Amino acid sequence: MFRCIFGEGNIYKNLLDGRWVDSQSGKRDQIFSPTDGSLVGEVPATTPEEADPFVKGAAQAQRSWAKVPASERADVLHKAADILEREKEVIAGVLVREIAKNKKSSLSEVTRTADLIHFTAEEGKRLTGESLSSGAFPGFHETKLSISNRVPLGVVLAIAPFNYPINLAASKIAPALVAGNSVVFKPPTQGAISALYFSRVLCEAGLPAGVLNVITGQGRAIGDYLVGHPLVNMVAFTGSSKVGKHIAGLTGMKPLLLELGGKDAAIVLEDADLSLAAQHIVAGAFSFSGQRCTAVKRILVMESVADKLIGHLMPLVQAMTVGRPEDNADITPLISEEAGDFVQELIDDAVKKGAKLLIGNKRNKNLIYPALFDKVTVDMRIAWEEPFGPVLPILRVKTIDEAVKITNDSEYGLQASVFSKNIDTVFGIAARLDVGTIQVNGKTERGPDHFPFVGVKSSGMGTQGIRYSIEAMTRTKAVVLNFH
Repeated sequence: MFRCIFGEGNIYKNLLDGRWVDSQSGKRDQIFSPTDGSLVGEVPATTPEEADPFVKGAAQAQRSWAKVPASERADVLHKAADILEREKEVIAGVLVREIAKNKKSSLSEVTRTADLIHFTAEEGKRLTGESLSSGAFPGFHETKLSISNRVPLGVVLAIAPFNYPINLAASKIAPALVAGNSVVFKPPTQGAISALYFSRVLCEAGLPAGVLNVITGQGRAIGDYLVGHPLVNMVAFTGSSKVGKHIAGLTGMKPLLLELGGKDAAIVLEDADLSLAAQHIVAGAFSFSGQRCTAVKRILVMESVADKLIGHLMPLVQAMTVGRPEDNADITPLISEEAGDFVQELIDDAVKKGAKLLIGNKRNKNLIYPALFDKVTVDMRIAWEEPFGPVLPILRVKTIDEAVKITNDSEYGLQASVFSKNIDTVFGIAARLDVGTIQVNGKTERGPDHFPFVGVKSSGMGTQGIRYSIEAMTRTKAVVLNFH
């Protein structure tokens, strides 16, 4: 039986026995609110020995789940999405307390996840194979016919991050399930309670026992064990580039979907609509206090329009509210005080090296007020390192070539934005940028969830997006008919 304790001893008990790994040692990871330090709940600190039977159970259950018709697997997901929509207020409330995401954004995450699951259910029913005739290849007659279809990989290990513990869990789990895989789900420790609520929704929708297995605990304690488990057939991970590279070194020939860090640039040209650019940049940079891999993390603006752009940016940043997520503040506490310390390091380095602070450099523990810097140079850490916080540097450039070079010199390659009214110029820049996605006259962001989402270099491996994820979680299996 899984148990979580909330607040003043209110006990949430799982409605379905045998779905969660509970630590026999009784050890728990306590989860405290980033907002006020209060205890939100506690989850089992699972050991590898305790997790092993659940991985084995997932492998066994998968064989039966794969035989369930795709339409019936889709029905389970549709039901889960309906339950999620029904329970959105409760789950959003947990997100607010557990990760300090404001109420509006928390509700949006849950609603978006329900939509993602519905779409995934339908897409799973459209998974098709193909037939090929041998006569199309030189030297062969019509004596062979290849019939291929997509089959599940087996057990998918899904590892979700703290910043979107519902949505980025569903983006892995739903495609895996509809394709006929079973899932071992390792939630983030900070975010585990939200993720467990979501997992319970899936089980209540009718998943057979063993098809979804949720294992909580610190990544450093069980992460390597799960990633390297011989019965895990694929790993889908969202998190830091450092951990992603570590996982890649452990998995051997297992397929990977890695969604990692970013240093997304917004390139603003002379002919850009500066008001539009400023609105998108501020929204892209400061949403969820900048704790997003797809956040706008630096502005590369042509020198001739830099002052005008700043004139549009400043009132938008100054208007942002700072405070508690319960009050729907725009900027809320970062996930931990350690996260705040790192952002402060980058701010201090920029100030020390001569960047012009336009606004910010104010802090209360892990609550970092939005910071905007002008005249940032390439010798400053903030030009290259991912802050994962509400700080935005402006680098003035003289040419498009300079903007492209700075963008491409990053170790990351997730997304970039280009703001210009000249579509020919935009396509020319897009062809030269070494990133997964180029947003034209819009902020960098993930979604809609059926769009391809891909990172290059240290930003990831593989292509996500509903259909792309389903394909990544299946393989081609061919049968060749020989005619004599």
